[in-house]
Amino acid sequence: MAFVWFVLILLCVLMYVVLDGYDLGIGIATLFERDARRRHEMLELVAVAWDGNETWLVLAGVALGAGFPLAFGTILPHAFLPLIVMLFALIVRGVSVEMVSQRPSAPGWEKAFGIGSLIAALAQGVVASTLAAHLTIIGGAYDGSAFGEMSWYSVLTALAVAASYLALGYAYTKWKATGELRAEAGRRGAPAAAAAMVLGAACLGAVNATAAPLNLAAPVRAGGFAYLMAVAVAGAAMAAVTLKPASRYDALPMCGLAITVVATFLAVVVARYPVLVPPGLTVGNAASPGGTFDFIAVGIGLNVPLVLFYNWYAHYAFHGKEDSGAGPAQSAIPPVQGAQPGPVSPSQEAS
Repeated sequence: MAFVWFVLILLCVLMYVVLDGYDLGIGIATLFERDARRRHEMLELVAVAWDGNETWLVLAGVALGAGFPLAFGTILPHAFLPLIVMLFALIVRGVSVEMVSQRPSAPGWEKAFGIGSLIAALAQGVVASTLAAHLTIIGGAYDGSAFGEMSWYSVLTALAVAASYLALGYAYTKWKATGELRAEAGRRGAPAAAAAMVLGAACLGAVNATAAPLNLAAPVRAGGFAYLMAVAVAGAAMAAVTLKPASRYDALPMCGLAITVVATFLAVVVARYPVLVPPGLTVGNAASPGGTFDFIAVGIGLNVPLVLFYNWYAHYAFHGKEDSGAGPAQSAIPPVQGAQPGPVSPSQEAS
């Protein structure tokens, strides 16, 4: 049962990274966009599904705390500061999305949305570096500093996560937008994807210099890791090629980057399982009693299909491309002052 619960947590984390990763990436991308209309269009792409995307983070946290309380109680105090910063940044993002969706012009909230997205991405990267740190546990409790997560490796993982989210954001924008916004996403998305690949490779290469090197001694582990990394590279290459504005296959960059994210995560799991928190906290010795799994499986197990359905329906209801770059009368965003009103934006329809 502990293995099944581990797989469930991995599913929640992967769903969060791919789905909330693209809307965090769009938020970061708004910081580089000078055109107010295109910036507003980018934010409207996020407005239709951001809340459902972030639900996966809640499910992952609850599942980890209930299924592996010792791991949860070790990671939380070690990464307390970046987690608090992340939560405040996500709150600012949520408020910003709603405020911008209700006002034709809100540059302050747009800026807050972008900054909050960047801070949340960097904080998540710092938290991820916890999995490569040596955490001391005495008497079943974490014994270390609240600043213990800060290291050269946490800086590297923070940059890698932010760059990966930015690439996902540009890929999703190219998939959903038209006109100049689509072209701009393609022009900027390819360098972002290249930076994400370089930083991701640097993280994997440098992890062996940390307290939790990859365990590739067994041929089966090494073979599985190599195969999954080859899949990840293929997905990244597909995304880099099809992100170019000249490519007509607008859905492929998002698909390629999603494949890269999933394959990279699974490769790390293959090289680390069953270790949850280094050096010796594993899936077996950190798990809750069997009765606890039976109890929490009812609540969390029922919620996972509901969240999956919500994610599917939110994206299905607003499938297709958002009309952008065709002038005020045909734009999918609220009109600027003095312009003729255009169609209602997706977030206003949803509300």
